[in-house]
Parts: sequence; C-alpha cells; structure tokens
Amino acid sequence: MVDLAVAVGKRIRAYRNLQGLTQEDLAERAGLHDTYIGQVERGEKNLTIKSLGKIASALGVAASDLLVHTDESRADSIPQKIYSLVISRPLKEQEMIEGILYQLISFKDRG
Repeated sequence: MVDLAVAVGKRIRAYRNLQGLTQEDLAERAGLHDTYIGQVERGEKNLTIKSLGKIASALGVAASDLLVHTDESRADSIPQKIYSLVISRPLKEQEMIEGILYQLISFKDRG
C-alpha cells in the first residue's frame, strides 16, 4: 500500500517542478516555512487541511488535485501541463485559449 503522505508529497513536488518553483518560492507563496515544504514533499510531515489548502492555492491547483491520482507521473501529463499554463492566466486569456483549442479540435476532426 502506498504511504499517502509520501504520495501527496510527490504530487506537490511534481506540480512545483512543473512551474519551475523552488521550495522557497512555494513556501513564500503559501505563507509556510521552506523546511516544512521539504518535509511535506518527502512525506516526513502530515499536512493539515489548512496547509494543504495554502499549498494548493500557491500552486494554482485544487486541493483535491494533490490528493487524487497520487501517482506522481500524472502531474506531468500533457493535460496537467496545459492546465498549469492556463490556470495562471487572466479569465479573458483563458477564454481565448479555450476558443483556440475548440478550433484546433474542430479542424482536426474535419480533416
């Protein structure tokens, strides 16, 4: 059985790395200590719900994304990479990106 603390820590690390953040960057964004982030990523500390929420918010993902699909490779999937790029953009840009994706898919489906 997978240790949940280790699996969640790996997910946090994968999301952090996708965004090119250091542990210190993530800690600052989340209002937590960088040593704590390292311990969480290694599965040495159990997260509180409050800390999980702070980390998720700092990463721009839902807290459930850190708990679901605890296989760390899922954070490196193409859909997750796209999500990570889009979520940090303003709503208007997100809507434009969505329109472009729909156009690309429609074009591909026609040909």
